[in-house]
Amino acid sequence: MIEKPVYSRVVLKLSGEALAGKQGHGFDHEVLSQIADEVIEICNLGVQVAIVVGGGNIWRGRSGIGMDRTTADHMGMLATVINALALQDALESKGMQTRVQTAIEMRQIAELYIRRRAIRHLEKGRVVIFASGTGNPYFSTDTTAALRAAEIEADVILLAKNIDAVYDDDPRKNPNAKRLSKLSYIDVLNRGLAVMDSTAITLCMDNKIPIQVFGLESRNNIKAAVLGKEIGTIIKEG
Repeated sequence: MIEKPVYSRVVLKLSGEALAGKQGHGFDHEVLSQIADEVIEICNLGVQVAIVVGGGNIWRGRSGIGMDRTTADHMGMLATVINALALQDALESKGMQTRVQTAIEMRQIAELYIRRRAIRHLEKGRVVIFASGTGNPYFSTDTTAALRAAEIEADVILLAKNIDAVYDDDPRKNPNAKRLSKLSYIDVLNRGLAVMDSTAITLCMDNKIPIQVFGLESRNNIKAAVLGKEIGTIIKEG
């Protein structure tokens, strides 16, 4: 039986912490290799893949205690570029064509983000990695994922996290936390669930972009999400 994806174009949102694996900082090369393998696998199913990556394994804006917020956020944007290049290297070492596009111009390293060019790369079967957030301070990479998904008309945001679903409380602190398989955007906002920041959720709600939240640790979860299998948590219109 031929496996048929339910989405044709996706935005995969990866946190920087996910790239660090269990060590919590820097890169776990086994994790990078696993992500590359899974991305290539769904590309081979005919799915167009764009990736938005965070920078928390290197720097988080809120870590800049006593630092100007804009400066701290700019440092975070540069951290996402480092992660994007690491992902690009992992993918290209396995034969996958990629392009890194940044919201801040750095011509010697990557292309400047241009919507039409990004879409053309996707149509040619290349993986496009969006780096440096939106290019603006005060906006998270979650918001970047929502914005880029809207711009390139992606079918879904695949939100790969270090936890297997959305819970009504932190399951690492509360063993009685309840797993939630389906949520509406309004549920997430009203209950203050730590899925994405409120700006990102609102942008997805306004543009009717579903969000599939799942754990990255289990191999083949990215493929399972693309095939429409019931994993993690789906967030969409109620």
